Amino acid sequence: MLTNEVPQEGNATLGGHRKALYARGADGRLRIVQSVGWEVEEIVTRQAVEDLNRLAEEARQRVASGLTSALEYHMHKARMDVALLAQTTGLWQWRIRRHFRPAVFASLSPALRQRYAEAMGIGVDRLDKAE
Repeated sequence: MLTNEVPQEGNATLGGHRKALYARGADGRLRIVQSVGWEVEEIVTRQAVEDLNRLAEEARQRVASGLTSALEYHMHKARMDVALLAQTTGLWQWRIRRHFRPAVFASLSPALRQRYAEAMGIGVDRLDKAE
């Protein structure tokens, strides 16, 4: 993409901020160009956020039914999936999925709970509640 072709349509999901994109200048060299985004990017971002909100709500309902632990709810609420949570915490994905079981989650050590809370940017006290 050339520097004069960088989209400047606007993207409400950026909250008025700009983002940097690489584009090729007239001399053929790559340059960093500021962009306010474009409509397609906004649509896709909104769809992804809606999907994560839906997953969080479904997880919240499963927590209320006792089918999963609040960990799954908080993971989706933090806009994460199992792979990202595994990378952030340094735990294996299968361990995280195992911690979705309410009985297993209830027996987690305080250190492991702290690790999860830090990874998702919440307090340890909120980790047990799906709210």
